[in-house]
Amino acid sequence: MSIVRMPILIALLAAISLRAESPAEQKVREAIKTPDLTVIHLWAPWCSNCQAELKSGGWAKIVRENPNVKFWFVSVWNDGQDGRAMLKKFDIVDQSNVTVLADPGPRRGESKIKQFAGLPLAWIQWSHKGEPSIEQPLHD
Repeated sequence: MSIVRMPILIALLAAISLRAESPAEQKVREAIKTPDLTVIHLWAPWCSNCQAELKSGGWAKIVRENPNVKFWFVSVWNDGQDGRAMLKKFDIVDQSNVTVLADPGPRRGESKIKQFAGLPLAWIQWSHKGEPSIEQPLHD
């Protein structure tokens, strides 16, 4: 890499890392600073894995059985919609220890977020051969 290109690369990396955090990211950062045990679940209502987790009843059970734990369901890659209707369908929304947020959208193509509160976003997808692979939204 030439010496001329190095400053450009550094400037681009700095710009990416300085992306303004969404209100949802700011609220999550504040929540995890508290002494409370807090679970942050990044999900999308259209995601089949997320739907399967809800249908199994696991989330509803763990939320109900742990009233002293704060659960934050943060919808990502969902055009700013929080998925509250789906969570309500599975008796999660009306729990006093649940907060539902959405990262604002749209986040498609080049503007799709690749991290949330400094953490990379990815998902696991099962291939047709039954082998898991990690998918990242780096190439839309």
